[in-house]
Amino acid sequence: MEEGFRAPPLGSAAAGPEPPVPRSENRTPGDGRAGAGEGRSGAVAGPGLSAESRVPPAGKAQEALQERYRLGSLLGRGGFGSVWSATRLSDGAPVAIKRVPRDRIRHWSELPDGTSAPVEIVLLAKVSCDCAGVIQLLEWLELPDSFLMVLERPERCQELSDFLAERRFLPEEEARGLFRQVLEAVRHCTSCGVLHRDIKPQNIVLDLASGQLKLIDFGCGAFLQDTAYTQFAGTLAYSPPEWTQHQSYHGEAATIWSLGLLLYQLVVGKHPFRRGQEIIWGRILFPPRLSQECQDVIKRCLSMQPSDRPSLKELFCHPWVQGAPRP
Repeated sequence: MEEGFRAPPLGSAAAGPEPPVPRSENRTPGDGRAGAGEGRSGAVAGPGLSAESRVPPAGKAQEALQERYRLGSLLGRGGFGSVWSATRLSDGAPVAIKRVPRDRIRHWSELPDGTSAPVEIVLLAKVSCDCAGVIQLLEWLELPDSFLMVLERPERCQELSDFLAERRFLPEEEARGLFRQVLEAVRHCTSCGVLHRDIKPQNIVLDLASGQLKLIDFGCGAFLQDTAYTQFAGTLAYSPPEWTQHQSYHGEAATIWSLGLLLYQLVVGKHPFRRGQEIIWGRILFPPRLSQECQDVIKRCLSMQPSDRPSLKELFCHPWVQGAPRP
């Protein structure tokens, strides 16, 4: 496949430098599964592909992929794989192709048709419908040493982290609109039984043409559960204090914490906690320009006690998030 694309092997040293911000730190370890069949593939119902576009199995899979996509530049590489830009030859649509080496896959699950696949593929298949705020999985392919995911890619897009670096911080009105989009995407994921577990500016891309945000990288994701999680996955700088203190967390409360950090970064331009001790003690500094309503949202989300944080529904209904006028 790599030779046909006339590019360095995905994930090889020749492929390019590591991205400046790690994409997949502290991923949850788990049970791998060896001996899966080679050349399996699947198409996901959604924009741009039909059920008839499945990749042929076994040895023809790589050749078929070469015939349908032209590989472009390396977009990023982290501990759990590489992401390349590509173009779908049938209609010129831009896509991204993510390659995850088989030996780095720790968790497996089943698709609705009973096919065994990495959890990331199963989670993406669950959320890839009816939500513009979540990146769409178009199809996937199993190779002897890796899995490939073909994902939608807006033609003009930028990571939210880079967008913020250029702007420093956003006015509250602009931040509110983007934050509401993230909330909608997260609510969609939870309604599908999916927990992202790594919400941060580096895992959100902005379509510069439409202003639409898209949540990406479900490599740390898990199935939503009511009981506590006792293994961490994601980025430690975005972990809630209950993980630091007790090595466990509940999905919604941890998500609210990460959303509070995200909103702070949108309106202030930096992470509120620079050292672990500050996270434990919850010291938050706000610039005077921030409204009390915006500060209230952040303070509630970053409550040290998980039970003091709002639910997703309560957060969405907060007057600042809704843009309600001041009394």
